[in-house]
Amino acid sequence: MREPTFLILTALAAGPRHGYGIIQDVAVLSGRRGTLLPGTLYTALDRLTAQGLVEPDREEVVDGRLRRYYRLTPGGLDALQAETARMRQLATAAETRLRAMRPHTA
Repeated sequence: MREPTFLILTALAAGPRHGYGIIQDVAVLSGRRGTLLPGTLYTALDRLTAQGLVEPDREEVVDGRLRRYYRLTPGGLDALQAETARMRQLATAAETRLRAMRPHTA
C-alpha cells in the first residue's frame, strides 16, 4: 500500500471526513512532510471507493459549497489493520538488525 493511501485510510479511521478535512489530517499525520493535493486526493478516493475500502457518508452545503464526506468500510478497516501489522513487522525487523549492529559501530 502506498503511503498516501495509508494516510487517507488512517485519517478516515478517526471518523467521516470531507476532502479538505482529509487533506489537513494527512498533513498532521505525516508530520507535514508532504501535502496531498486535491486532485490526488479525489483520484485516490475514487479508486478506494471502487475497491470498496471507503464510501460516501453524506453531503452538506457549507458557505454555498458542497462537502462530500467519506468513511471507511469494514473492508477499508481490515486493509488498514493489515497494512499497519505489516509495517509494524518490518519496523521490528529493522530495529532488531539495528540493535545487532550497535556494538560493531562504536
